[in-house]
Parts: sequence; structure tokens; C-alpha cells
Amino acid sequence: MQKLTAKEEEVMELMWKLGECAPKDIVAQYDEPRPHVNTVATAVQSLERKGFVGHRPYGRGYIYYPLLTQEDYGRSKLGGFVDRYFKNSYMKLVQTLVREEKVTEQELLDYLEELKK
Repeated sequence: MQKLTAKEEEVMELMWKLGECAPKDIVAQYDEPRPHVNTVATAVQSLERKGFVGHRPYGRGYIYYPLLTQEDYGRSKLGGFVDRYFKNSYMKLVQTLVREEKVTEQELLDYLEELKK
């Protein structure tokens, strides 16, 4: 999966929120000062070239839609993160989460019980 720029990822997150949309719909989601619609349209077209977005004709323009779910994208990002920062060891990630008290021992034990079922 190709990497996204920060702007592309920002636009993609708005598209996951909106579903099918036009660039002007994405622009409307921003707080002031909003980016220009051409800036957003360029990001959407880049996302399409990278295979993240599809489109269909609508009036004189296009409606765009995500081709993958936010969860699928998150899984791929997590894999790269674990590879880069935890030497591809998910166990090292879990150990860090426990050590930093982001996950409790009881939560892990409960999850292990779920797995056994």
C-alpha cells in the first residue's frame, strides 16, 4: 500500500466520515480558514491514482468514494509502525502498552480467556 501525505490522509479521513462526496463537500467539513476546493480536488485525484478512492460521474463533475475502509488502512499503518519501531514484534508492542499502563494485566487476561473460547 502506498504511503499517503499528511494532507491526503486528512482528506481520506473526511471521506471515510462522509462516504460518497464531491471535493466541495470535503471543503465544507473544514473549519475556517478552509482550503481552496482545487487543493482538495488535487488531493482527491492523488488518492485516486494511489488506489484509495474511486469515482463516478455526477452532473458535470464526479462523486468520489473510498475504496478501502478506515480499519483496513489502520491495520496497514499499524503493521508499518510495529515493523519500524518494534522490530516487527507485536509482543514488544504489547509489552510496551502494559508497561506504559495503556493496557492492564486484567484486560490481557480477559482477552486470553476470550481467545480460548
